[in-house]
Amino acid sequence: MSEDRNNFLNAIVEEVKACRHELHQNPATSYEEFFASELIARKLTEWGIPFERGWAGTGIVATIEGASTSSGKRIGIRADMDALNIVEETGQPWASKIPGKMHACGHDGHTSILLGTAKYLKETRNFNGTVHLFFQPAEEGGGGAIKMVKEGLFDKYPVDSVYALHNWPWLPKGQLALTPGPVMACSDEIEIKVTGVGGHAAMPHKTIDPIVIAAQIVGAVQTIVSRTVDPLENAVISITNFNGGTGANNIIPSEVTLLGTARAFRNEIRDLIEKRLHEVAEGIATLHGGKAEVYYKRNYDPTINDAGQTEFCAGVAKAVFGEGQVTAFTPTMGAEDFGAMLAEKPGCYVALGQGVPGDSPHNYGLHHPRYDFNDAILPDGIRYFTAVAEKSLVA
Repeated sequence: MSEDRNNFLNAIVEEVKACRHELHQNPATSYEEFFASELIARKLTEWGIPFERGWAGTGIVATIEGASTSSGKRIGIRADMDALNIVEETGQPWASKIPGKMHACGHDGHTSILLGTAKYLKETRNFNGTVHLFFQPAEEGGGGAIKMVKEGLFDKYPVDSVYALHNWPWLPKGQLALTPGPVMACSDEIEIKVTGVGGHAAMPHKTIDPIVIAAQIVGAVQTIVSRTVDPLENAVISITNFNGGTGANNIIPSEVTLLGTARAFRNEIRDLIEKRLHEVAEGIATLHGGKAEVYYKRNYDPTINDAGQTEFCAGVAKAVFGEGQVTAFTPTMGAEDFGAMLAEKPGCYVALGQGVPGDSPHNYGLHHPRYDFNDAILPDGIRYFTAVAEKSLVA
């Protein structure tokens, strides 16, 4: 990494940091990221970068061509920009001004990194090909990446590969982690509606108690992973809501609804989980004379890194951060809608360390009310993304 390049990158960090603070003060949740969209459009216009608005509502796609495009190569780099419904407790000078909403996952930082990447690439154009920058809304449950893909993102802006990063409080600043294959799980919704016959709690023999049926279903569902899924596979089923009853202590209700989530790294395991949920819930309900209806909704696909692209990105990261600063990422059962883009195009999703010694808001876990993105990693992210562009787009 040349000193001139570092000096130039450092020169734009203050501008990018100011953007990050503005974004943090004005958070918005899925498909309401109007402030972020306006800020991004303003900066891209100021820097003379062409862009198109309206992708998945508030999303933006910007395009930068290198000094030459004779290679015909094209890549995409994505950043998410939505916030969460969380009351902020950081006490930072740039804390959220919007009651009940905050950037508790660092998407304000991701957007700012991509803005810094845009400015650097536009000024230097030290590559042969085209870079498309995807400013994506609604990662937090809204499936913005899925919507952009369905709207024809890669038809209008074709790419050979696609890249993204996420800040990682559990990794020290200055490090980057990645791994080939699955890095994030799918995220599927479970709803089980149990129907019985209600009645007086003093005469349970005259009822078909959905509370008892649902309780047995909750316990039995846990055996799907422990006794059906191969122990060498990864899967999670969590029942998170048990809703039933009138509030009275002497009435057996007629209905109970269970809600939960299922996570896995492979679609074959999703198929197995869905099949066994029906068999277990419906079987137990029938045994007791009741009925169980299972609704299984597939949301985010697993986020799966391409092996070749991961090897390429590891080489880039080692050149940027140093050989000893690039580590293996431990896959997590959390979910990320970037998987929808990786399902269409080969690419790599990496974790960028932001942890620091001592008690710091940068060390709190994602989605914690005291979490804050670490501004000191803005240049790290920009250096990484710009190096990915320059090293992948050569004649």
